[in-house]
Amino acid sequence: MKDTQKEKLTKLMAEEFTAIELNLYLDTHPQDKRALELYNQTVDRLYALLEEYERQYGPLSNFGLSPSSYPWQWIEEPWPWEMNFCDREDNEQCGYTKKS
Repeated sequence: MKDTQKEKLTKLMAEEFTAIELNLYLDTHPQDKRALELYNQTVDRLYALLEEYERQYGPLSNFGLSPSSYPWQWIEEPWPWEMNFCDREDNEQCGYTKKS
């Protein structure tokens, strides 16, 4: 996997984490206008990153949530959960196991 793909997916995951955390906060603080603004800004960035990533590398989800260009991209590797985000050579220490 190219470093740029890994970097883009890492940014996407960070925005997704932020959106989830803000969503949980807003569940208990629905009147917090600043948190709602931050949530909406985060979601906008998340959608933009998701669209850019999927345009370059293919869909991250299936079942009608992500369109695909031709040929069908869902079967392309690596799958998002198979990517190694560990920069160490000893991948097993990072929870990553290569396919045989």
